[in-house]
Amino acid sequence: MALRWPWAQRPGGRTASHEKHEKKEAGGYGFVAMHLQGEAAWSRRDYGALAREGFIRNPVAHRALRMIVEAAAAVPWLAYEGEAELDAHPLLDLLARPNTRQAGPSFMEALYGHLLLSGNAYVELVEAGTGAREMHLLRPDRVTVIADGTGWPVALEHRAGSAKRRVSLEEDGAGLHLTLFHPLDDHYGFAPLSAALTALDVHNAAARWNKALLDNSARPSGALVYAPKEGGNLTDEQFDRLKAELEQGYAGTARAGRPLLLEGGLDWKAMSLSPRDMDFMEARNGAARDIALALGVPPMLLGIPGDNTYANYQEANRAFYRLTILPLVGRVAKELGAFLGSRFGGAVRLWVDLDQVEGLSVEREAFWRRVNDATFLSDDEKREAVGYGPAKQR
Repeated sequence: MALRWPWAQRPGGRTASHEKHEKKEAGGYGFVAMHLQGEAAWSRRDYGALAREGFIRNPVAHRALRMIVEAAAAVPWLAYEGEAELDAHPLLDLLARPNTRQAGPSFMEALYGHLLLSGNAYVELVEAGTGAREMHLLRPDRVTVIADGTGWPVALEHRAGSAKRRVSLEEDGAGLHLTLFHPLDDHYGFAPLSAALTALDVHNAAARWNKALLDNSARPSGALVYAPKEGGNLTDEQFDRLKAELEQGYAGTARAGRPLLLEGGLDWKAMSLSPRDMDFMEARNGAARDIALALGVPPMLLGIPGDNTYANYQEANRAFYRLTILPLVGRVAKELGAFLGSRFGGAVRLWVDLDQVEGLSVEREAFWRRVNDATFLSDDEKREAVGYGPAKQR
């Protein structure tokens, strides 16, 4: 049987409803109710939104970011001139105390944090007339990259309130722009946390839902059905009074479990979804794993259930250093070395002291044991293999 819509046009310009009305005056009309699922609302992908929704409001993202920046900032630096390691150098002094407000670890922690939340980090080198130097970080949301006519970046525009100033990015300029790879942008980097923005919103929404459930006496919403025996409806005054009594007397964690007295034909009908239908806990854990994955932190280190990728905690921690911390620190070391090396004679290069990284201690001990057991190597060759010079002759 074919459907005939009330608004369908008939030949001659008459509608089906009009034709039916002419044939029978008492004919009734039907209606079609169309329900569409609402579009999900996602957070923005800028530095401010990621900082608020991720680092400030989300415990998983906050802890993962803290683990990365603190572990990376604790890695010590080494300076080399050619193949010779320098015990002391002005470049190392600058890294140990970049400015009067920050020590080296605090400065590097903020730098790594900017990279992870923005995909960009901006460093300004300030040189005083006495030869003293300081390094300062510029907050990413206050900086704009300025390009020349050919599209190459030449300067940074820093805004602080209504004040604006430019920091040169050219060869002898005072600015350094560090970025993480972005496949669709020539000037700005891509923030790792931005790849997990969907999971971040899901995790935060689940937390807000649980909080709202507790605020409403930990009960799903329901409906009061008014069905008096003799008919009739609630007056506006009765409706307002009933609504106020429900909000003031039964909402909130302090009023949980309070009995509800119904009278005058009122009946309570609960409208709820079972935990199996909503599956919030699994959704939260899945979102937490996605956040950890995007940042490069093994979920096992964050206590997220359901992750058995690594045999034990020690293996997960070693993978964390090898796959996340060392690539990040090594990248920054080369960038800073290239930027600062020309200010200190050009022959100085920076690298990290892997022997002082606590997360690799087990790996380092195993390596030393293998070298020590190599009977085909002399003592000097063994020392050279682990990074030391020949033993001094007495």
